[in-house]
Amino acid sequence: MSKYRAIYDRKGLLAEYQDEELVWVREELDKTSKAKHQIMLDIQPYKSMVDGTMITSRSKHREHLRRHNCFEVGNESVERKAPVPMSKEKRTQILREQLWNVSDRDCDRVLDQLRRR
Repeated sequence: MSKYRAIYDRKGLLAEYQDEELVWVREELDKTSKAKHQIMLDIQPYKSMVDGTMITSRSKHREHLRRHNCFEVGNESVERKAPVPMSKEKRTQILREQLWNVSDRDCDRVLDQLRRR
């Protein structure tokens, strides 16, 4: 008795195997296609905006970022910091400073929004 295996996907039957050998595959898939090696090319040389040196490889790019304490946007790690406990007086002082910097127009806009509620 031979071993039979069928593989299905959302569109239905995808492939059939008989004794671990591929005997049928849906037309849209190539029978001979197998996973191939993927090669990631090195980066194109660029001039650093920090110190003007030429960066010619990924390793130099990573080392340059570390040396100048820089990071790529989108690749940075987000660390949540606990809020710093502060005294009531300090909080009041910060709120007063923020309120002092608000323009009359912004105050009127906020008051209008509160009145509409």
